[in-house]
Amino acid sequence: MDIGSQAPAAYDAACEHLLGLQRDDGSWEGEMEWSTMVLSQYVIVLHVLRRPVEGATRQGAIRYFTRTRTAAGGWGMHPQGPPSPYATTLAYLALRLLGVGPGEPLAADARRWLLTRPGGVRAVPQWGVFWLAVLGLVPYRRVAPVPPEAMLLPTWVPLHPSRMLGWTRMLYQAMAYLYGSRFRADLGPLAHELRAELFPRQEPGGAPEAGTDVPVGRSAALRVLQSCLRGWERVHSRRVRRAALERCHRAVVDEQHASPHHGLSSVNALVECLVLFAHDARHPLLGAAVARLEYWRWSDGERGVRICGDRSTVWDTAFAIEALLASGSPTAPDRLDRAVGRAHHFLRTAQITTWTGPTVPARRVRGGWAFSDGHSRWPVADCTAEAVGALLSAEAGTEGHRRNDDAVPSPRFTSPALHDALEVVLRRQNRDGGFATLDRGRAGGWLEILNPTEMFSNCMVDTSSVDCTGSVLHALSRMRPLLRPAARRRADRAIARGVAYLRGAQNRDGSFTGTWGINYTYAAFLAARGLRSAGLASDDPALRALGGWLERTRLRDGGWGEDWRGCPERRYIALEHSLPEMTSWAVLAGLDTLGPAHTAVEGGVRWLCTHQQADGTWPGDHVNGVFFTTMMLNYRLYRAYFPALAVGRYLQAATPRAFPARAFPARAASEGTA
Repeated sequence: MDIGSQAPAAYDAACEHLLGLQRDDGSWEGEMEWSTMVLSQYVIVLHVLRRPVEGATRQGAIRYFTRTRTAAGGWGMHPQGPPSPYATTLAYLALRLLGVGPGEPLAADARRWLLTRPGGVRAVPQWGVFWLAVLGLVPYRRVAPVPPEAMLLPTWVPLHPSRMLGWTRMLYQAMAYLYGSRFRADLGPLAHELRAELFPRQEPGGAPEAGTDVPVGRSAALRVLQSCLRGWERVHSRRVRRAALERCHRAVVDEQHASPHHGLSSVNALVECLVLFAHDARHPLLGAAVARLEYWRWSDGERGVRICGDRSTVWDTAFAIEALLASGSPTAPDRLDRAVGRAHHFLRTAQITTWTGPTVPARRVRGGWAFSDGHSRWPVADCTAEAVGALLSAEAGTEGHRRNDDAVPSPRFTSPALHDALEVVLRRQNRDGGFATLDRGRAGGWLEILNPTEMFSNCMVDTSSVDCTGSVLHALSRMRPLLRPAARRRADRAIARGVAYLRGAQNRDGSFTGTWGINYTYAAFLAARGLRSAGLASDDPALRALGGWLERTRLRDGGWGEDWRGCPERRYIALEHSLPEMTSWAVLAGLDTLGPAHTAVEGGVRWLCTHQQADGTWPGDHVNGVFFTTMMLNYRLYRAYFPALAVGRYLQAATPRAFPARAFPARAASEGTA
């Protein structure tokens, strides 16, 4: 069967499957799976708050730990990672707090594996040492200093926490409170048992070991700074410490008011609960803060209960819309119209329009979209960009196809909302011309030298990224005809600077390095789309070089596949077999660089068609996302909408009359949506 008959059928089946996943509110969302470490922290925090996990939630959590442990008995930092002392230590602690006995296989195997590692539990990175100190299992002198006094510095000082990336600074102010107050949970007799189980051959307060679970080493400058801060801990003023702790507490309280539904991430929300409890066990905001934790919970009967690192509702919905409209078919069925209209309504109402915090935020909030939903108060540049693009596609349709006005309900994407979105993305453009995520970069890249996490890389400053910049360029190019003249000129200047940033970020071999996806194929898709949207021809040197890289990296089976190890190693590592996500991204980049008739592009589309399953899905459970270079994620909907987007765009780009008109299978009126 040739591609002319395969591609339309594959696209129809993929869209049919995608339509079946739409939620009642018009959105799409797939689980963003990370690590058991977040579930472990959830169990630990609730136990410390004297609200232990019980009943069906307890059984579901144990089921998830059982399903995700490795053959060695430990747990990895992501679904495909090797066992990690850090993740395994937290999992062991959580299991014991859930009532699993030390002799039961799930706990006993984990402990046995831990004690065979060099340094044992003492080799975990500082983030793990912090949790051990919170539980009272090691002294705080083992924790790298997190001085709350930094919050008292003038904001213009480069080391002030406000200069850090949003996720990092929110975590810093909460950790600084717990560190500065030396908060320790009361575990009763269990604390003695855990010390004996985890530190059987040495005292828990000794010097940390140089283990293998520290992917990001400490720089010489950081070691000097931490040595000075340890000295400060011995001589600091109690009066200044009290003022600093109150500043940290106030920052956490402000965030509770500003984000009444849920916070920036599950990890931030968990540590903020501890701060409120440490300040006052009957804190008036604690009950609501604990209730908000349920937002991050994900569960099913098969795999149990887990806590996701974040939720991707806006992100998934935007790409699902683009996938459903990708082919530009002039004969869109009524069912597709209704689905796109409901999705449009969800995205339109998810635009952030209010701010409930007691203080004015340093970042632009109104007019943007978050990664998760309309209740978040943390807009992201590329999430805003993708939401804008999806809304414009839903209202106007793809090229040559204007949708029925009745298909898109109010509120429509009006000019004020469009200009508000423009302000959000423009205020996240850095000096280098690239675009950041939560904020414009507030400090130089040198701040990464002082990264104390030992786990995350590139987490100190909101630096520009290729993938975020590509998304914003695409949206700005779509927006500019609808903008007022003055705003259009600002958008044009931003586009020109963004193009220059991408040209400078291109690697010598023609590739681009990604930041939020794995990795080079992900960056290729977004960079190529952004550059073409900005007006570059496919024979531009940058796009021609990228096309050459795509040709060279295509695998023998016709598609593309990347190993996640290429992210921490900062190089392209090909798998021996292709994956649907990477193949889709490469096909999309190829359409913008090589053209639909190129053998590499056609080969990639053929791979997608031949590897599609009968239900319209694609197989595989490979990690496909990343953050802070070392943390891998599995976006479960990526292999649903990105292949559909790639095949649909191919159908649109190929000769329009080469393929027959398509119609999605009719669904009974009584059949609901997922």
